[in-house]
Amino acid sequence: MAEHAVERGHEVTLFTRGMTNPGVVAGAEEIHGDRTGRARPDRSANGGLDALAGLSFDRVIDVSGYMPRVVRQSAELLRGTTEHYTFVSTVSVYGDFSSPGISEDAPLKTMPDETVEDVTDETYGPLKVLCENAVHEIYGDDCTIVRPGFVVGPLDYTDRFPYWCARAQQGGAMLAPDDPHRPIQFVDARDLASFTVGLTEGPTHGYFNATGPAAPLTWGRLLDACIEVAGGDTELEWVPEAFLHDREVDFRTELPLYTPEDSPGSATVDCDRAIAAGLEFMALETTIEDTLAWMRSEERQPSVGMTPEREAEILDAWRRSQKYGS
Repeated sequence: MAEHAVERGHEVTLFTRGMTNPGVVAGAEEIHGDRTGRARPDRSANGGLDALAGLSFDRVIDVSGYMPRVVRQSAELLRGTTEHYTFVSTVSVYGDFSSPGISEDAPLKTMPDETVEDVTDETYGPLKVLCENAVHEIYGDDCTIVRPGFVVGPLDYTDRFPYWCARAQQGGAMLAPDDPHRPIQFVDARDLASFTVGLTEGPTHGYFNATGPAAPLTWGRLLDACIEVAGGDTELEWVPEAFLHDREVDFRTELPLYTPEDSPGSATVDCDRAIAAGLEFMALETTIEDTLAWMRSEERQPSVGMTPEREAEILDAWRRSQKYGS
């Protein structure tokens, strides 16, 4: 987002801890601090939000808010010095994924104990809801909430999308989850950046689901594209979800990006509002090609996904069950 804003001619200021890749965005000013109030490991006195005091900005984009107390502090501090506050949230705020087509007006998760600040799989979504609420309470109509799904592309250090790109390149028999017609959703980080900066420039107010693509995407289409771009001699073998459950497959770590069939809403989020507001999507093949190029440049191997041994074990068991009916 910072790179995109600089390219569009904006004067960009980054507020970061200054500990990871300082100076990485050419043309952007950096102000160092820690919004949680913690001091740096070297004990230098730049913790908290003090470095922002007295400064003013036309627009603010908040991409790293996880705890409502922390988000509220920065939102309140900047209320009198900015015209608009954009908060990047997540589709994980929704309370029920058992039905497809979740819109921005769907019910949200709740937090029984709003004092909890431990970010876990269970609290991540509810905490984001509270962060959204804090921003809206302070800014009213002068805020925008962007709710992405999976964010992919170059620099995706979660390795969820890179795993499938790299696995397709390896060749051989490849385990594919469940059914080629199962839906999948994600957004290239560069498309998300363009959309979010565009909304903020407007500014455009409201809540927006920001995932994609515009036309429904299936696992079959995704993996076929990965194989085509990677140029491997990979052959897909589709293994039903029930069989994977029986083999105690961890879908989150061994088959990243896959959403089980009991939560169809996770891969069919309604993004019509965002698309109408300007969300556009680059070609799937471009995202795959650029992701592979980034992995090569860093000599990177995915940190998630199935090991070759685990994949071979499950594929062998699946073939035996088909042959012998057990």
